Amino acid sequence: MRKLPFIGAAIAFSFAAAGMALAAETTVTGNLRDAYCYIRMGAHGPTHKTCAIKCAKAGIPVLLVTESGKTYTLLPPKDAHPYPDSVIQHMEDKVTVTGHEYTKNGQNFLTVDSLK
Repeated sequence: MRKLPFIGAAIAFSFAAAGMALAAETTVTGNLRDAYCYIRMGAHGPTHKTCAIKCAKAGIPVLLVTESGKTYTLLPPKDAHPYPDSVIQHMEDKVTVTGHEYTKNGQNFLTVDSLK
């Protein structure tokens, strides 16, 4: 009987790991926005580029906002790493990001495997 909780935990972990491994690779086009200014103040566009770059360098989350209004929070390609320079230098620009898409608690996330 003592093994039953351990087996249950092992099964739950296996399902969780499988779900992470099955994240679909996708390509999404949209504009890069810094989450703080975009969400709190509605700031975006070419006049906001310098501020958006500063925010991204400071670690403020970066959003990819599609034409339909769907948002993805971008994740760096590796844990404990900053956003790639390609992301930071293209803040407020229209870009195409290829990466792995995740959804958690109704929020969309996308790793940055490549950016054009």
